[in-house]
Amino acid sequence: MIKFFLMVNKQGQTRLSRYYEHVEINKRTMLEAEVIKKCLSRSKDQCSFIEYKDFKLVYRQYAALFVVVGINETENEMAVYELIHNFVEVLDKYFSRVSELDVSFSVSEFHL
Repeated sequence: MIKFFLMVNKQGQTRLSRYYEHVEINKRTMLEAEVIKKCLSRSKDQCSFIEYKDFKLVYRQYAALFVVVGINETENEMAVYELIHNFVEVLDKYFSRVSELDVSFSVSEFHL
């Protein structure tokens, strides 16, 4: 099961967040900061799957944006990795070369 979906820029600023289970606002801020720090600190040679607390993180980098998905331990990491790729492909087609600004101002039209 997907717990949350984040899009983050290289500076660590959250551009889009969607939670699929209740998380208090102050805990979201702390969670996002920790998750972003973990993903941004990894090199391109490292695996895109990270075990973190009681769930897993699956992330992919596209230019200046990172897409991070938090999943439970029973979810298939490769399927989520492909989901991220398909999501970015749809954005790219919709916006004709998606950028961080597109995500910041227009992704609210998509219902994740």
